[in-house]
Amino acid sequence: MLFDRVTIFYGGNGTGKSTLLNLIAQRLGLKRVAPYNSGEMFDMYVDRCRYSMCDDEDGEPMRIPNGSRIITSDDIFDYMLTVRTNNLDIAEQKDDARTEWANLKFGDTVKMRGMQDYEALRLQVMARKKSVSRRQFIRNTAGDEVKLNSNGETALAYFRKQLKNDTLYCLDEPENSMSPAMQLELVKNLEKMAHYCGCQFIIATHSPFLLALEGARIYDLDSTPAETKHWWELENTKIYYEFFKKHSGLFEKEN
Repeated sequence: MLFDRVTIFYGGNGTGKSTLLNLIAQRLGLKRVAPYNSGEMFDMYVDRCRYSMCDDEDGEPMRIPNGSRIITSDDIFDYMLTVRTNNLDIAEQKDDARTEWANLKFGDTVKMRGMQDYEALRLQVMARKKSVSRRQFIRNTAGDEVKLNSNGETALAYFRKQLKNDTLYCLDEPENSMSPAMQLELVKNLEKMAHYCGCQFIIATHSPFLLALEGARIYDLDSTPAETKHWWELENTKIYYEFFKKHSGLFEKEN
């Protein structure tokens, strides 16, 4: 099996595309956040898996880039839950900061009896500064919530934040929770990272939008044995095509 700048494993549910992706990530020693529920057979396949790297410009074998990792849908959902929890904590801290601001600004002056009073004195000086508004004081002491939009927009923002230059990524169905419009935005980002930022992607997906990633090598796991195909030759995209072709007259009426 050969890998290009973008390599995609395509197949229906149960074809093993996610298992294969996780096997590769485990064999390459990629970082992961969410644990993978592997078994004895999985570990045996990892042990038997072999790979070789291409040579660099000097003829030396290339290495797995630092920071390379696998990103799963669990990682993204965990990120959303963590952000929501942190936002709730910050909201509670802001309530406390509002009360603290009033006490520090209009209450008795803090007396410096020792280092234990330093933080309270520092906050009082901040609260009484004319240049620091109540809103700024609360923001400085409690922090700001992370803006959360829809799940799809948050997932897209997650990828934009996490993907770094010159890194290898295994992505397990990254389109989960994304609308078609968000998936197209993700495609643009992945193409930019692959063609201009030195990234390499191995992706498990059945999204027609991701399957159409420019220059992707696609392995059809529905075939026996698995074989490479163009995205427009795959069953999933053919089903979409036939559906919209059947109803094309409806779209023409709107125009």
